[in-house]
Amino acid sequence: MRAHVDQDTCIGCGLCISSVPEVFEMNADGKAEAIADGPDDAVKSAIDACPVSAIRED
Repeated sequence: MRAHVDQDTCIGCGLCISSVPEVFEMNADGKAEAIADGPDDAVKSAIDACPVSAIRED
């Protein structure tokens, strides 16, 4: 599953990165971004865990 991180909403807490590092990384602006597809359950878990709902399924 592909994820998308809304850069205007992301607060850079890093929760998604710590839970699914193969899918998310921090960019130069200190915000998370999706860099790869990942397992559906892992991406959905990151979507549900995001404290500001910045991640969506793409």
